[in-house]
Parts: sequence; C-alpha cells; structure tokens
Amino acid sequence: MKTDVITVSSKGKRIETALEQVDKVAAYKELSPKNALHLRLLTEEMMGMMRSITGEPEGQFWIEDQNGEYQLHLKVATRLSAEKREKLLSVSATGKNESARGLMGRLRAFFDWGCDEDYDGFVGPLMLPDAFEHSSSPTLDWEWSMRRYENVLSSRIGHDADAEEAWDELEKSVVRHVADDVRVAISGGSVEMIILKKLA
Repeated sequence: MKTDVITVSSKGKRIETALEQVDKVAAYKELSPKNALHLRLLTEEMMGMMRSITGEPEGQFWIEDQNGEYQLHLKVATRLSAEKREKLLSVSATGKNESARGLMGRLRAFFDWGCDEDYDGFVGPLMLPDAFEHSSSPTLDWEWSMRRYENVLSSRIGHDADAEEAWDELEKSVVRHVADDVRVAISGGSVEMIILKKLA
C-alpha cells in the first residue's frame, strides 16, 4: 500500500495533514496503540526536521507498507552542482558543522546542504565515507544508512573523539531507538529520507 503524496514545507504547510495521514494509516491497518504511537513519533521527528530546514524548500511525504514493514518517505528536490556533489561525498570525518547536533540535526544539515546554495558547512561524522555506499538501484547514486553509520561509529570508539561524541548523540536519539533503520538516498536532483519500522 502507498498513501497519497502530501507536499509539506519548512514553513509548516500541510505538516499537520501528514500527521493526520499517519493516524489514518494506523487506524486502517488496525495497529496497536503502541505501534500507532511509534509510527506517529517517527513522523513527528521527520516533520520536525522538515520544519528546521533552512530556506523555503518543499518536500513530498508519503507512507508505504509491505508485509508489516512501514516506510516513511520524505523527498526534497536539491540544486546540487557536480562540484557540490563531489565535495559532499568526499568530505572527511574531520569536517564539522557545529550547529548540527543530534542525529536528526545532522540529517537536517545534510538536507540543508542539498537545498541551500549558500550552505557551506559539513555534517561531521555523519559524512564518513564508510557510512555511504553506492546504491545497487540504477536510479540512486549513493545511500547512507543509520545502521551502517552506527557500525562505523562503534568501530571507532576509543580511537576517535568525534566518533565518540557522535555515538553519544546517537544514543540519545528517539529515532535510533524506535526505527529499525533510517536511509538517506542521493539521486540526481533529490535527497530522500526513508524511515523504516517493522510493526508485527
């Protein structure tokens, strides 16, 4: 099942509609109160990030589910030049944007970088090359995964102060404890976040 696509904006336009759609999906699928709450919390985190994106980008939000796995999608058009794309994908772990805090803050900064031509920061450990991989899909260029990021960070604990700081942030993240995974895909002129949650 795939829901209608809702256009949301950083100014808050239709964000409440997106949250209402989540509640309708939970009711239609007869999810338990706990599972419905988890889906709502994850959507609220995603919409909170959307609200904090700089500039005035719009994003497309929808939900898909198959065999009990729910996917929350947020897709934002970008204006990444070839030069910015190369810089984005090759940034070292020493690059750091002090304003990007917490998992969702780092992901927001990632979206900002794609949506704001004047954004000149980096996302620090989020951008570890090891946390990215070429996508196997012919329609995607690169894909970042929260679980892969978690594995990269855990392997650097005790050797890298930035990784330890990022691990602490990850530990405090609601999304990390509720979602099964978060993926961010770079594809041509768009950046898409997908939050995955298996609900029995």
